[in-house]
Amino acid sequence: MGSFVLAVGLWLRFDPETVSLLSGDKAPDTFFIGVYILIGAGSLVMLVGFFGCCGAVRESQCLLGSFFACLLIIFGSEVAAGVFGFLNKDKIIEDVQKFYVKTYDENNNGTLIMSYQKVLKCCGTISNPCSDTEPDKDCETGIKDFFNSKLYIIGYVGIGIAGVMIIGMIFSMVLCCAIRNSREVI
Repeated sequence: MGSFVLAVGLWLRFDPETVSLLSGDKAPDTFFIGVYILIGAGSLVMLVGFFGCCGAVRESQCLLGSFFACLLIIFGSEVAAGVFGFLNKDKIIEDVQKFYVKTYDENNNGTLIMSYQKVLKCCGTISNPCSDTEPDKDCETGIKDFFNSKLYIIGYVGIGIAGVMIIGMIFSMVLCCAIRNSREVI
């Protein structure tokens, strides 16, 4: 599951559409903060999972207890990152929209503006729509729709990972107790 979280984080960080929309001078980085937290948490879960497997194979109560404690800390940090992302969802969208409007007002034929229009299939802003009637939505609405869909992907992945982590914590405690009980019998 750690490799899955890491893969989703790397996909969101290096997705050509997302990177093209958020690259450039003075681009908001709020979205990438949450993505970096996902990448770090995924890497840490992979490492902790390896040590949990070692604890199970060697039947070590100490390693299994440490595995449980690490999973609990990671679970708490992922919940905190999820809450941060959903509480700041509107701020992230607003920052990107402001960045787009500022860049559009400065140069509406720039490479970055063309990238937004190509990826989002939009044109112009609410206050300054394009004269062409090709796309039927402005880019501010397109930005909102785009990031709403990406943030829900992160949320669903987070909920799935949280469920698996809870199951892992339960199994590690059950295995730890079973090891302790088997040693007491001997």
